[in-house]
Amino acid sequence: MSEILFLCGRNERAVIASLNILDSDFVEPAYGSEDEVIAKVLGGLSVESGSDLQKDLTVHSFTSRLSALQMLEAMLPIFRSRMGALLFLISALLSRGLDNVQEDRDDPSQPLVTAPFGHASQEIVNLLLSGSAVANVFDGRMDLGSGMFVKGISTAVEVGFLTLLEFLNFCKVGQYLKCPRWPIWVVGSESHYSVLFALDTRVQEENELENRETKIRRAFDAQDQSGGGGFISVEGFRQVIKETNINLPSEKLEQLCSIGFIVWSEFWQVLLDLDKSLGGVKDSTGLMGKRVFDLYHFNGIAKSIANGSGQASGNVIPVQRPRLTKLRVSVPPRWMPEEFMSHIPVTSGSGTNESGKIENSNEVSKPAPAQHAPLVNCIRTRWPRAVCNWEGDAPSIV
Repeated sequence: MSEILFLCGRNERAVIASLNILDSDFVEPAYGSEDEVIAKVLGGLSVESGSDLQKDLTVHSFTSRLSALQMLEAMLPIFRSRMGALLFLISALLSRGLDNVQEDRDDPSQPLVTAPFGHASQEIVNLLLSGSAVANVFDGRMDLGSGMFVKGISTAVEVGFLTLLEFLNFCKVGQYLKCPRWPIWVVGSESHYSVLFALDTRVQEENELENRETKIRRAFDAQDQSGGGGFISVEGFRQVIKETNINLPSEKLEQLCSIGFIVWSEFWQVLLDLDKSLGGVKDSTGLMGKRVFDLYHFNGIAKSIANGSGQASGNVIPVQRPRLTKLRVSVPPRWMPEEFMSHIPVTSGSGTNESGKIENSNEVSKPAPAQHAPLVNCIRTRWPRAVCNWEGDAPSIV
């Protein structure tokens, strides 16, 4: 929480918002827990408008990270209360500065929290992840012409973001949010946010050829003014091959440029057949092998989970609780044709050694059948064509 607020405050300050009625000594728990006492105090709080909230609001500004951390630790019971999410949002907005927040946004007239269900806008999500309240999830900014542009994520982030909306082709998440410093992603669905994470930071490591593709794709996307449509102008394409040191044969160059624009999928197919010495990604060494790793998904909304300890009318008694699911993720080589993926044998001794490479034994077993859920669609926006397996109930992102 402290890191988020200082991120919003450009690493210079953090503002923490609280309520006047909670700053009084009488909230000290003489009877019951702090959570119970605070819940009782807030039971008499009526907020009908922004002006009502402003009257009860108190703010504290910090330049010392230690002092801010101590304040947040003391306020944890408050942040666990029914007002906690709102107070933390106000803290983030004030840490950023209201003028800066409005400057970040493409359309400041739109609400940051949407009615009637109180869903967070993308500006809020981006503010908490990147420190800027921009409205889009692509990298950098997009020029719309005539001096108009829209803003996306401009710097690397600690925690990333994946969304089902990208699978549905409503947006394109950039590399900054897809490849955060730590393997932790907020996962967005149509109505809810959950968390995907890995315990091993090496899940994000790329081999030489994968890293090469990432650099080429980033250069390509920087020239893409179609809103993530995956095509660029001939002029932009020439800039891409110059920046990435790609030496295309003249006939291939003419073929790609013949229709007046270049589509990523066609460009990528050419690169797959172009030798590394010419700037391509042709894999003649087998470096782009299959990768297997574990991801974990947490949904904080209570879901029904089977409880084998009792029976009700012949059925298993369901238990309502948040759900944590472990997923085994297998990512095939990018060059492997789709029709062969389901026939890849899996070695029973597959694992990850200390160097991060996949270890295989000589014993070959039948591949586990792929399982599917909307979360898998989100994972595939980060790791294309990933195959996922889990035990028990399917992970839920709603």
